[in-house]
Amino acid sequence: MIKVGDTLPDVTLQEYSEVEGEGCSIGPNPVKVKEAAAGKTIALFALPGAFTPTCSAKHVPGYLQKFDDLKKAGVDEIWCVSVNDAFVMGAWARDQKSAGKVRMLADGSADFAKAAGLTLDLNARGMGTRSTRYSMLVKDGKVASLNVEAPGKFEVSDAETLLAQAKG
Repeated sequence: MIKVGDTLPDVTLQEYSEVEGEGCSIGPNPVKVKEAAAGKTIALFALPGAFTPTCSAKHVPGYLQKFDDLKKAGVDEIWCVSVNDAFVMGAWARDQKSAGKVRMLADGSADFAKAAGLTLDLNARGMGTRSTRYSMLVKDGKVASLNVEAPGKFEVSDAETLLAQAKG
């Protein structure tokens, strides 16, 4: 499992863009983790799946509510990573109204989750391999703090915890 001091996995995630931007087209666009994290402080949180109850009702809304506080604490970007495809993450971003605040990044084949050693086996529930619920503060591509949830829990990966770590 990834730990404090380790570098983020050098994989490519996907991000669905609603509008054309500088160098990105509408639709799924690759996000090379190593390049995207370079020189930035990132509040990264991961969860088992888009549109799932805890993720939609608590996890993402908490980061949206703490957006301004996280920015004041020195966080450049907030990333939400989930083992879903870019189209699902794009639809979830619209549903959660996260544009401009939380980057909804798709880990479609669980490459990031596997490389970080933070997978969750939900095959028995028909959901395949997913990401464990966790958060981490990342500074220039390196893990500065890591908060991994126990199975079925939502106690340490919330925005409040990561905000306290960003301030501290």
